[in-house]
Amino acid sequence: MRYLCAKLNLINYVMFIWIYWRNQVNRKEKANLISELQATFESSESLILAHQEGLTVAESTELRTKMREVGAKYKVTKNRIVKIALKGTKFEGLSEYFSGPTSIGTSEDPVSAAKILVNYAKDNQKLKIICGGLNGELLEKDKIVSLAMLPNIDELRGKLIGLINAPATKLAMLSKGAAQKLSIVINLKSKQL
Repeated sequence: MRYLCAKLNLINYVMFIWIYWRNQVNRKEKANLISELQATFESSESLILAHQEGLTVAESTELRTKMREVGAKYKVTKNRIVKIALKGTKFEGLSEYFSGPTSIGTSEDPVSAAKILVNYAKDNQKLKIICGGLNGELLEKDKIVSLAMLPNIDELRGKLIGLINAPATKLAMLSKGAAQKLSIVINLKSKQL
C-alpha cells in the first residue's frame, strides 16, 4: 500500500509539473500573440470585424491570399485575447463587439481590407461583416460597404498620374498636329510655285 501511495504521489507530482510547464508555455504564446496583435492594430488604419461560421480551410486560405495580395491581413481570433490586445489602442471601442466566431481584417490602407472582405462576403454567406474601425472611429456595416466602394491607394495613384500626364499628352498631340499641317501647307505651296 505504501508503494502504491508513493507511486501515486510521484504521478501526481509529474502531472503537476507537466501542467505547470504547459501553462507557462501557453502564457508565453498568449503574451506573444497579444503583443503581435497590438503591433498590428497600431500600424493599421482600418480594422474590419466579421463573423465567420463554417468557412472551410480552402475558403479561409483563399480569403487570406486575397488579403495578402493587397497588403492586408486576415486573422481568425480568440475574443478574450483580442479584447486584451485592443486595450490602449485606437480600436479599443470595438472590444464590445467581439463575441461569437470572429475574425478581423486589418490594413495600413484604409480601403483595402474593407474592399476584399465586403466583396468576399457578397459571394460567400459564411462571412458576415459586423462593424469596423477607421483611425479609431467606429464604422457600422453600411459605412464599411461605402468605404469598400472607394478606390484604394494604388488606384488613386494611377488616376493622379493619369491626370498629371493628360495635359502634356494633349499638348504634344496638338503640337504634332500643327507641325504636320504646316508641313502639308508648305509642301503644297512649293508644288504650286
